Amino acid sequence: MREPLLAGILSLLVPGVGQIYNGRILIGIIWLLVTGVSWIGSVGILGIVVHAIAAWCAYSYAKDNPIRT
Repeated sequence: MREPLLAGILSLLVPGVGQIYNGRILIGIIWLLVTGVSWIGSVGILGIVVHAIAAWCAYSYAKDNPIRT
């Protein structure tokens, strides 16, 4: 079983880790790269938004797909 709150918190701590926890390894790596680039490229302004979106995506995926396949 996937825990949505855990997935969201993991991705909030390190973007992409929540997706990896959900079993979506490639998506997790992409989130990690995109968030890193957005933090560096926008001096943090866009990074905050992308970081929050990564956490929300991990949470919502775990909530919609609670059973591991």
